[in-house]
Amino acid sequence: MNIVAVTACTTGIAHTYMAAEKLAEFAQSQGHEIKVETQGALGIENEITAEDIAAADLAVLAIDVEIQGIERFESLKTIKVAVGEAIKDPESIIAQA
Repeated sequence: MNIVAVTACTTGIAHTYMAAEKLAEFAQSQGHEIKVETQGALGIENEITAEDIAAADLAVLAIDVEIQGIERFESLKTIKVAVGEAIKDPESIIAQA
């Protein structure tokens, strides 16, 4: 499966990046391709492109705040969860797909 994900917490620091790391680690361990965009204190990093979205089967939005460009994912099956859930249980998020 090809996954795109965005993580963003309220302060845009630690939890944004922790969630990105946990989602990426678990998805890759299961043989999935994943690209994770972070929207944090440093702005948008590892930005998901139109090509990434066109190739994706699923979008995971691990967000506690509104994000820029959410409309990009309208064509995809999307799972929206809290950042804390992505950190604690990335397995169940990917399993929902």
